[in-house]
Amino acid sequence: MPENYSFTTHWYVRAPVEVVWETIRQSEAWPEWWKGMLSVKELEKGDERGIGSIREYRIKSPMNYTLFFRLSLTDRVEYQFLSGNATGELEGVGAWHFQTEGDITHVTCEWNVHTNLGWMNTFAFMLKPVFKFNHSLVMKWGAQSLAKRLNTEVRYN
Repeated sequence: MPENYSFTTHWYVRAPVEVVWETIRQSEAWPEWWKGMLSVKELEKGDERGIGSIREYRIKSPMNYTLFFRLSLTDRVEYQFLSGNATGELEGVGAWHFQTEGDITHVTCEWNVHTNLGWMNTFAFMLKPVFKFNHSLVMKWGAQSLAKRLNTEVRYN
């Protein structure tokens, strides 16, 4: 039986929303700067706004296992919102929200997924807290890596 996970992460980036938006939106470049991101490959372009585009993600967790999934962009509101449907070893919905608060861009990442890996589902009763910690650490790496990429300050929670 698939195990469900719901994660919400907040980044507070001292940079203009346009810069933060473009850095997050251009996920094919994530492996260049985000620790743990092994590869991101665009499989389909989608329409002129990217709706319908499909990207393939391979992520290495702190526990040294990899996760593979595809994400199809389903919604986009310029400088405010990106959302997509995931399929593969993770399945569900992911979304990025962007808000400006003075000179800070508040980024909220939401992930509502279930796992399709047999070993993860079999041992979820025991390892679910570890998987949650892994997700949190990958997102912390993302915040630290984004700060370095943009040469700015990023708070994380």
